[in-house]
Amino acid sequence: MIIQPPYLKKGDKIAIVCPAKKLPKPIDYAVSVLKNWGLDVILGKSVFAEENQFAGSDVLRATDIQTFLDDPHIKAIIAGRGGYGTVRIIDELDFENFRQNPKWIIGFSDITVLLAHLFAQQKVQSMHAQMPYTFEDSTPEALLSLKKALFGEHQSYSYESTFKNRTGNCSGTLVGGNLTLLCMLQGSLSEVDFENKILFLEDVGEHEYSIDRMIRMLKRAGKLAKLKGLIIGAFNEIEEEPIPFGQTADEVIWELVKEYNYPVCFNFPTGHIENNLTMVVGAEVELKVENNKVEFKYL
Repeated sequence: MIIQPPYLKKGDKIAIVCPAKKLPKPIDYAVSVLKNWGLDVILGKSVFAEENQFAGSDVLRATDIQTFLDDPHIKAIIAGRGGYGTVRIIDELDFENFRQNPKWIIGFSDITVLLAHLFAQQKVQSMHAQMPYTFEDSTPEALLSLKKALFGEHQSYSYESTFKNRTGNCSGTLVGGNLTLLCMLQGSLSEVDFENKILFLEDVGEHEYSIDRMIRMLKRAGKLAKLKGLIIGAFNEIEEEPIPFGQTADEVIWELVKEYNYPVCFNFPTGHIENNLTMVVGAEVELKVENNKVEFKYL
């Protein structure tokens, strides 16, 4: 059974922590947005800490998150930013008290490690969504999608895809996140079972050959054969190579999944983009895919 943490209400406390990289700029704007939503914002020690590229030492970051995981008065924890570093502390976290008082964990990119671990080990829903570091550059729609998700408002998304989709309708449990991190978690306690799930993927700053390699790795491991549906988000900031790879990221992925028969959509508004819409990992969703039109809703 998948556990859904309680939705927030005005006056609830939400904590900001940095499980990975240090913050290169203040997050005053994000704090003001969250306060305007009626939330009481608590800043963890890791928000102000730094050790080399990290938001403090591994011990400090793990202790900071643990404090808020254990505090029943904190109703949600949002990662200040991603980067790299969550995998260095994930096995140090104790979810015993969290299981008694589950709360929303929010973030994307490197925070995929934490979201995946929560689903794989605790069967608790979480939110792949904008983080304080990205609030200033976010579209109003993306921030609104996070607010609605946190406060339990029903929502649906629709958009036009520029890359031809594979049509079809499906419903099921939503899982996914950053492709690099999901591949890195294979064979660990944080590995997510994709079978009979709707999988969403995104990534940033990779070469086409690297995307090709990771998708092939998932395919060879049997992770792509029994999906209910596949959602391809933003694969942006692709690094150019002196000798072209010959396929775009979307073409790479399509080449490797075209033999299956589940619906596949491209250009979904999730990932390292301004319009990074909130995806609730572990939620039941419905996906309707036409050639270039996609409709997605929470059930």
